Amino acid sequence: MNVVEMASRVDTATPRYTIALARPQDLDTLPSIELAALTLFDGHGLDDVPALVTGEAELRKAQEMGHLWVALANDVAVGFAQIKVIEANTVHLDELDVHPEHGRRGLGRMLVMAVCDWAEAKGYEAITLTTFREIPWNMPFYASLGFTVVPPEALTLALASIVHEEGRRGLDPALRVVMRRALDARLSRAG
Repeated sequence: MNVVEMASRVDTATPRYTIALARPQDLDTLPSIELAALTLFDGHGLDDVPALVTGEAELRKAQEMGHLWVALANDVAVGFAQIKVIEANTVHLDELDVHPEHGRRGLGRMLVMAVCDWAEAKGYEAITLTTFREIPWNMPFYASLGFTVVPPEALTLALASIVHEEGRRGLDPALRVVMRRALDARLSRAG
């Protein structure tokens, strides 16, 4: 095999990844990505964590509002990030999933940064999230992106409500942590 044949083979075997706002045609694949990503928690003592999949109506609404991003591999969704505006100056990263077959390629980081860039451009002051405290790739991953732990006594009403709702759905608050990343609030809010 010559170098040209080898390069051609590599190009077709390695997906081209991009991050984009979700399109209507991406929505059908997101629940399967979410379920596949849940398998990463196997063996981490979270057997009682419910297999919660974001509903179709919620994903559609997020897509229509421009609050849903996808990681595309050759134009096919393989990961996604969804936000909610929870306060006038804060957005919440409600969901981040990458299909394990496309993991460890920086897609989660790229999705989070796309969300942070969007929120900053819109003039939001912060982005928040909840994640598992003890899972090695959760809290440390977000800390590496500039997120810091929000102590329980410093939770806003909106964040406390999110933690309460997660508990109601079966996620033990003792296993979870709330994190926040400050954004440059000097930019004007454009919508």
